[in-house]
Amino acid sequence: MEDTFANYILKEEDWTRKMEIMYYLEKKNIVFFDKSVILKTELAKLFVDIMDIREVDKNIVITACLLCNCRKPSNFSDINKVKSYAKDGAEYLEKLGFSERFCKICEEVNRYTRSEPREKESDILELVDHFGGMLLDRFDRIAFKPDEALLLLEYRNLKSKPNLYLQEFVQFVEHIQKVHIGLNRSIEYLSKLINTSRTTKIALVNAYNSEIEIKKTLEEMKKEPKQEKQEYVTNIKINPEEIETIILKRK
Repeated sequence: MEDTFANYILKEEDWTRKMEIMYYLEKKNIVFFDKSVILKTELAKLFVDIMDIREVDKNIVITACLLCNCRKPSNFSDINKVKSYAKDGAEYLEKLGFSERFCKICEEVNRYTRSEPREKESDILELVDHFGGMLLDRFDRIAFKPDEALLLLEYRNLKSKPNLYLQEFVQFVEHIQKVHIGLNRSIEYLSKLINTSRTTKIALVNAYNSEIEIKKTLEEMKKEPKQEKQEYVTNIKINPEEIETIILKRK
């Protein structure tokens, strides 16, 4: 087998080790890697694990989630860069030895290139990219609450866009939001820890510890269903006016 970076990171199946590789590559200015990538990758892993998504290769999903934003611009004022970074990243990954299909999965993290037909893994990347991105603070707004982000995902961002896993992802969020860790529901706990991490390296550790806590509490809930706290409101129907209100409140 040819000795390439693609083979190296794909052979590494420990997802925390994969993120460490990304951390050191970012330090050398080779790829884009920050707290948002960590959060999105953690969400993708939890989704595949907890919902038992068997028709995709988890190793491919996690690796693609880490690399699909490798050429993401730090300055979003250039709309042309925003529209082309996924395509640029896919072309860069091809030079690093990744397969045509893997590069296509990464390119389809968004829909600017209108690549069709979409890969199954790409739909998972799209979901965590939108949802995870809304959970973190940005220069122009504060983070959305998970229930707000979920509603915006379903009724605005992906409205009329076919995504194989959208409804399953909604179920996933509603399910793990029943997990309470301390005073926070699981996604608040996860996003706050990563959001407030002083460095990317600390965010890596916090993501790993958060996953352990969430899965441990889910297992405890299976044994003791009465511990489940029914605070999450499901099947919320909203209209476009209410969506804009949610967005304005986050400004």
